[in-house]
Amino acid sequence: MPKFYQYPKCSTCRNAQKWLESHKNQLDSVDITLDPPSKDQLKKVLKNSGKTITDLLNKSGEQYRALNMKDKVKTLNEDQILDLLAKNGRLIKRPLVFDGSKATIGFKEDEFKKNWA
Repeated sequence: MPKFYQYPKCSTCRNAQKWLESHKNQLDSVDITLDPPSKDQLKKVLKNSGKTITDLLNKSGEQYRALNMKDKVKTLNEDQILDLLAKNGRLIKRPLVFDGSKATIGFKEDEFKKNWA
């Protein structure tokens, strides 16, 4: 059963959840702000999604701006960024869907069709 890291107030997350459920996916739903994925989980998500570390960042979020992440990420290595993300789920692009072998970051219907249909 895929882990569905989401933020309940996020409309994109709600749309993604509806899409997943309409395609018969049972989900283990987790509030990403209260229980963010661990650093090890985030490493696996990156590996299985084929994305880069910057794809994991919620660039439109309040925390991203408040912590001046746009400038910080230029000086931090991947390990340091993963540490920050594992401690602050609001910095992570959502929803994050991961089943151990497949992962998607954000909600793009074509990626969802490929991975979760």
